Amino acid sequence: MSNTNMSNNRRVFKYRKLTPLWIAVFIDIIGFSMILPMAPFIAKQFNVHIFIMGIALSVNAMFSFIFGPILGKLSDKFGRKPLLLISQAGTFAGFLMLAFSNSIWMVVISRIVDGVFGGNFPIAKAIIGDEVPPKDRSFQMANIGVAHVLASLIGPGMGGILFSIGGILLPGLFAAGLSLFTLIITIFILEETWSKSKREAHHEISQEVIIIKIRKNKTAMFYLTLFGFHTVSFIIAMSSLSFFAAIVFGLNSSEIGILLMISGVFRASVRFTLFKPTITKLGVNNAIIVGLGIFLVAFLLVGFSINVIMFLVLILFISFAASLTRGPLNSKISQSVTPREQGKINGYSSGLDSFAQIIGPLIGTFILGFYPAFFLSFVLGLIALIPFLMSFKKIELKKYAVSVHQESL
Repeated sequence: MSNTNMSNNRRVFKYRKLTPLWIAVFIDIIGFSMILPMAPFIAKQFNVHIFIMGIALSVNAMFSFIFGPILGKLSDKFGRKPLLLISQAGTFAGFLMLAFSNSIWMVVISRIVDGVFGGNFPIAKAIIGDEVPPKDRSFQMANIGVAHVLASLIGPGMGGILFSIGGILLPGLFAAGLSLFTLIITIFILEETWSKSKREAHHEISQEVIIIKIRKNKTAMFYLTLFGFHTVSFIIAMSSLSFFAAIVFGLNSSEIGILLMISGVFRASVRFTLFKPTITKLGVNNAIIVGLGIFLVAFLLVGFSINVIMFLVLILFISFAASLTRGPLNSKISQSVTPREQGKINGYSSGLDSFAQIIGPLIGTFILGFYPAFFLSFVLGLIALIPFLMSFKKIELKKYAVSVHQESL
């Protein structure tokens, strides 16, 4: 093994305190990913247009958008672990309600409940910001992408198969059980990374070092804007894949789940063989540019898929682009502010994800429900072009974001 690979492995595995966090995030994503292959057929089960199902998916993100930053700020004040537990309890309740839904409105209410308590990811990002210095943060932020990749090996296939056997009940109960397990892990294993002593110490740091309004921080605003445009195009694409496969290729829930599972196996193989060497060779900035370029090309082509094989290949390219882009972008966002503002800035970035998840299912299901499928590519390509062009601007991160964090270690 080369010295570079050994160094990369040490970066990934040396933060042992984060291990229970990765387990909890992984399980949470499995629960969410189970819904994706089910979505077109939940609409069919309750005899509603797919756009109504798009609304059901959208309200979840709408409430996450409102409450995610609030939970992130509260975690800055009261600590990460208590707020993470509250968030996970809400996710458990939402999935339990989903399991026993007997109408589309029950599905909508279950998604609202999950959304109100949707602070898992901003708090998880804040925990990484607490524990990991900037030089390693790209690798650790990318572990959220690893959790997505690994969850995609299980979640979609499990959701599609369970739905085909027992309708909405079985996958809903399974997801609720997984959420309950995350609560147990967090209670008994996860350590607090933003303790009362740290909160008090940072409160006493000199005002000239720390108090900078995020809206006046041009670097933070630039990366948030770039990330916002990127995540809108990404979420439109990801929330449309199951509907596209059902409408264009006539696949059922099990077939869509298996298709997504196959892509997950390939994504995992690529993620654990090519990602770290690519980031190391290209550097974080160039990796972001390459990833956003791959997104642009794949999005322009996906609406013109002529068969399942072409569709699958494009999904794989999109997945690889996500590995190169989303973790490193989150790291850039995190490094643009002081440690004291980690919960706030990560609440904003997760809020952008939630905003994209509000409009993504609406735009995707509207296009696929009322227009030819290739219209999807035009919309995706137009939005994805903006962050790709923005990524060429060279940005120098504030020195204090690094020095203050290092002082806190």
